Amino acid sequence: MSSETLHTESGPARRTVMAAAGAAGLAVALTACGSGDDSSESGSESGAGSGAGAGAGTVLAKTSDVPEGGGKVFGDVVVTQPTAGDYKAFSAKCTHQGCAVANVTDGVIVCPCHDSRFSATDGSVQKGPATQPLAAEQITVEGDEIRLV
Repeated sequence: MSSETLHTESGPARRTVMAAAGAAGLAVALTACGSGDDSSESGSESGAGSGAGAGAGTVLAKTSDVPEGGGKVFGDVVVTQPTAGDYKAFSAKCTHQGCAVANVTDGVIVCPCHDSRFSATDGSVQKGPATQPLAAEQITVEGDEIRLV
């Protein structure tokens, strides 16, 4: 009976305290993620219609930074120019094991970790071990600026 007396002491049960702490942490995490997601979604939706006037999207580079027939890595994005004035963008994260691609040589995006190679035109795998193409990123070219939408 003494164990029953100890178990019914006043104050919140341990489970109640732990559940409340977990719920509070989850609410903070969702709020932080939610605010980031809202801004990127609105940028994507408004990028096509109001990009020029509103300056939508993050400026990645100047068009002069990306050589014709080649490309360049800008943080998490690799931008290529397969033919004059035709700019493409892909995730700079290799689909094999997530390494960052390093450069674009002879129309091929190269991952230095395991030598996977991807087409600078469409991100398709040209040489493994990667088996999936690089994810395409949406960009706009406004004047001499390349913007991530």
